[in-house]
Amino acid sequence: MTATPAPAPAGRAWLFHALVTVVLWGIWGAFSDQSSKHGFPDTLVYCVWALTMIPPAFIALRMSGGKLETSPRAIAYGMAVGLLGAGGQMVLFYAVTRGPAYLIFPIISLSPLVTIVMSYALLRERTGKLGLLGIALALIALPIFNYAPADGSTTTGSTWFVLALIVMLCWGVQAYFMKSANNHMSAEGIFFYMMIAGLLLVPVAWFLTDRSHPVNWGWDGPALAAGIQVLNAIGALTLVFAFRYGKAIIVAPLSNAGAPLATAIISLIALGVMPDTLKIVGLALALAASVLLAIEPDTADETAEAAAEPAAI
Repeated sequence: MTATPAPAPAGRAWLFHALVTVVLWGIWGAFSDQSSKHGFPDTLVYCVWALTMIPPAFIALRMSGGKLETSPRAIAYGMAVGLLGAGGQMVLFYAVTRGPAYLIFPIISLSPLVTIVMSYALLRERTGKLGLLGIALALIALPIFNYAPADGSTTTGSTWFVLALIVMLCWGVQAYFMKSANNHMSAEGIFFYMMIAGLLLVPVAWFLTDRSHPVNWGWDGPALAAGIQVLNAIGALTLVFAFRYGKAIIVAPLSNAGAPLATAIISLIALGVMPDTLKIVGLALALAASVLLAIEPDTADETAEAAAEPAAI
């Protein structure tokens, strides 16, 4: 039996959930490199992250009444969202072994552009002048945040570029489906299937783990990773709710620009890490973008659900 999603409440619930995501992902981003620094590889961090998705998925489902949509459409939507996100992460693991991270991550950071184009064309979402300016500033800030100067190594081949584009497309399309799925099923159901999809790819991450170096299995290995990655997992849940109540063309750039901004502030306060000049420019742009997107008034131009439905999934 397929549950019908409840109507979105009045007000700006989307903004609350988006800001919670920004804060949680900001803290996560500030400490996300600690696991690898303590000898726990990123591929195993993925495995831990997938496991941390389980508690919030079941808690959210239970709080919503415990009803999980099991129609073919609901399963397809939920698994599409989950596999696009987790699959993109798997491709990223391989991409960084084939090319320069300082070029790969700025390309991937433009994934909200894919979401915006798809939501504009297929969901018929629109926004006002402040929203458009905020989106533009966010798209400029994101590559700046993720850019790091070359370390002197040369770049050869184009495989890494193709892989980076694949990740960008995966995550951009994922955000679009996250919004589209919310028109047909509950946010709790979407996240539950995201959890399932993440777990399905754990064997792949395990297989990709580099065994040539010792793995830290102590408390500052998997346990530390779990404490950090649970922030990522809960932030992903609140992001689903942000897409549930808000427009994808606003939520996607706000969450993607706001999280690095929060990370930079937290890193400065907690870790004493001072951003360089380029990052400061990115901070200013992201701050301006976040404010503009947050204050953009709600309009009557809501998502046209029936007309917006893409090819049946």
